[in-house]
Amino acid sequence: MATSCDSEAMKKVRQGEVDGTSPEGTKGVVFRELIAGDLGVPNFHMRLFDVAPGGNTPKHTHDWEHEVYVVEGEGKIVLETAEIPLQKGDAVFVEPNELHQFVNDGASLLRMICVVPTPDK
Repeated sequence: MATSCDSEAMKKVRQGEVDGTSPEGTKGVVFRELIAGDLGVPNFHMRLFDVAPGGNTPKHTHDWEHEVYVVEGEGKIVLETAEIPLQKGDAVFVEPNELHQFVNDGASLLRMICVVPTPDK
């Protein structure tokens, strides 16, 4: 999966080489860990979410922050007290323990990059 260049520390991954999964509690979601622990990265994981029209992640919380960047499509993030529209080019910071859900209410694929701390951080 990873390709080394001149530096043994550098990692390169192609999206098409990473198997997608549909995590429990999701609807119409394909999830890929592009940069993750199997590459020996010390601080952050980079994940790619493809959410089909009408699809969503579960409404959930967790102890860590994460940052999300919308690569293509449109949808919304559902919080405890608000729903915020999202579109290509938007970036979102989700606080630790903040209830949230990503929903594709658009007509095309919603693709997002999500960055989270490594599990032991």
